[in-house]
Amino acid sequence: MVASFKEALNSGKFIITSEISPPKGTNLEKMLHHIDLIKDKVDGLNVTDHQSSVMRFPSLGGCLAIRERGGEPILQMTCRDRNRLALQAELLLAYTRGIRNVLCLTGDAVPVGDHKDAKGVFDLDSVQLLRVIRLMESGKDMGGNSLEGVVEFCAGAIVTPEARPIEPQLIKFEKKVEAGAQFFQTQAIYDLDNFSKFMQYARQFPVQILAGIVLLSSARMAKYMTENVPGIFVPQKLIDELSSAPKGGALAKGIEIAGRMIAALKKNSLCDGVHIMAIGREEVVPDILAAAGL
Repeated sequence: MVASFKEALNSGKFIITSEISPPKGTNLEKMLHHIDLIKDKVDGLNVTDHQSSVMRFPSLGGCLAIRERGGEPILQMTCRDRNRLALQAELLLAYTRGIRNVLCLTGDAVPVGDHKDAKGVFDLDSVQLLRVIRLMESGKDMGGNSLEGVVEFCAGAIVTPEARPIEPQLIKFEKKVEAGAQFFQTQAIYDLDNFSKFMQYARQFPVQILAGIVLLSSARMAKYMTENVPGIFVPQKLIDELSSAPKGGALAKGIEIAGRMIAALKKNSLCDGVHIMAIGREEVVPDILAAAGL
């Protein structure tokens, strides 16, 4: 039987999580293949929830598939698409189907996605969703009504150590801890010196921090993220390293870089683990782990 993610967090081991991008449609073949490739190599496997506001197969559906195939799912829940009734109802359903881990997200803005006329809900934000989970664990819903059977989740959130300015992130980080977050998966980090400074601050709090590692598949991707994705900064030396890769070798170089960073994080005990985001290239996650010596 697979160990629970909560047990892994409490074990003191170096934690490894990754994530699955569900399909846009009902063909689950690729998603299921990725689940089978990764599930036994990680302590928890996220399923993204309409990432970047793009409509896809739901996170809950992907998490159920992970459970059915013997993995340990982490349900991502964004507040963008549901009001408080739907969020609470989905938590009840997830719990009854054996899902015990939730990553609470506010959600990307609707205009960045593929349904620009959709109406963002944002009835709650990630901090409030964390509080709702703890409230439901006490036996009450948000209306003050008693629940016939309670939930119990290992709940987490995200933080962006590369945000500039960093102060608003730190304020929200503390609010999430206060609201009941037990673990954090960070946005992508590439500057380990800067991340080390963030961790000196984060170590004040009784939570586990998993450093986000996004696979860089090309120099062009690295430049685009630095210029267009808030909170991500790829140092020029890494961009140059990707640029110098032989033709057709950029992906292999990106795998090498990701593995090298994970190995450094573990060797120097900078954080409690890593969260690997391959963004549609989930089949190379085992290669990244091998490059890291894990």
